[in-house]
Amino acid sequence: MSLYQELAWRGLVYGATEDAERALAAETLTGYIGFDPTAASLHVGSLLPAMGLARLQRFGHTPIAVVGGGTGLIGDPSGKTVERQLLTREKVQENLAGIRGQLERVLDFSAPGNPARIVDNADWLCELSLMDFLRDVGKHFGVGAMLGKESVRRRLDGEEGISFTEFSYMLLQAYDFLTLHDRYGCRLQMGGSDQWGNIVAGIDLIRRQRRAAAHGVVFPLVTTASGVKFGKTEAGAVWLDPALTSPFRFYQFWVQTDDRDVVDYLKYFTWLGREAIAELEEQVRTAPERREAQRRLAAEVTRMVHGESELERAERATRVLFGEEVVELEPRDVLDVFADVPSSEVGKDQLAGAGLPLVDLLVSAGLAASKGEARRALQQGGVYLNNRRIADERKAVTLDDALGGELLVLRKGKRDYHLVRVAG
Repeated sequence: MSLYQELAWRGLVYGATEDAERALAAETLTGYIGFDPTAASLHVGSLLPAMGLARLQRFGHTPIAVVGGGTGLIGDPSGKTVERQLLTREKVQENLAGIRGQLERVLDFSAPGNPARIVDNADWLCELSLMDFLRDVGKHFGVGAMLGKESVRRRLDGEEGISFTEFSYMLLQAYDFLTLHDRYGCRLQMGGSDQWGNIVAGIDLIRRQRRAAAHGVVFPLVTTASGVKFGKTEAGAVWLDPALTSPFRFYQFWVQTDDRDVVDYLKYFTWLGREAIAELEEQVRTAPERREAQRRLAAEVTRMVHGESELERAERATRVLFGEEVVELEPRDVLDVFADVPSSEVGKDQLAGAGLPLVDLLVSAGLAASKGEARRALQQGGVYLNNRRIADERKAVTLDDALGGELLVLRKGKRDYHLVRVAG
């Protein structure tokens, strides 16, 4: 199977230039994808192109990740309804450092024969003479054709319009492709389907200036079955940086995938083969309540992005949500798991010595309206401290019960949680 056939089976070929399939099967190519440095971290939507490069590498081709230190100063109008805020050079460089580290989780930069490479297009774009650019590049592009590009036409039809700055983006990306062709023999560009016009512009420029053939492949833009943009949640974007989206929250994002999307996501975002995915697809059909496909998806992607140890922590924290004891979790994991549940504080001095009666704690936490109700709940076996059932109505909570001396997790019934922070 060629790379093109692999991508097609996974549903990742939205469009391709005429000779791309033959070239990927018959030749060894160097190919690139550009990454936007408008944030210090990539988000889950960036995994699709990142894995596109990784698949290119696994099939023996050479991948180049181009981080747009130069084009990031301009802004790509593709898919945008308004002009984005321009970044300073200092901010772009700061963002590039974070992105490089995340790409290293997916690409192999020491592979014998075809190591991955990261380049910053600021290296050539910021040194480019305007007069040379207009003479050598601009003359190859008709304004009428540029106005006909979907990304430009959409902006012209809107209220905001488009500035000359963003209008020139297509020429800059085409020049990127030409420069990569000259420096590294790059003859393939891949990207999202919204990049088709920019990719074709680069192919045309290489053909006109170098009399050489180049190719393009574009992936579909991923949305959920409910029509929501992939990677967007009520809390905002899901980032690859663990400081912005914790591994537990990252894992939960994938676990919560809709049954209608999970098989596609297994194809898009994991290395699992046909047989394994077919088995998981069958389980979605016959036993959807077990969510085996979602858990496998979450495990595969979390391991790839955050590593085995963080995956284990995320899985352990997830089990806590279903009643496993909390004692094995560190306080930061407990806070992550229960970030959205009601919380209150209790003074450390109240838990010192003989401690605080659990019935009093249940009332102050709002899990019982009175001490009598708290006692009845304890007698009926419906009260849990750190997910451990407590039946003794005389139980006193002490500092020894506090996780890391900082936290207590109270639960009444199956899902009525309350987090108590130890203060002082």
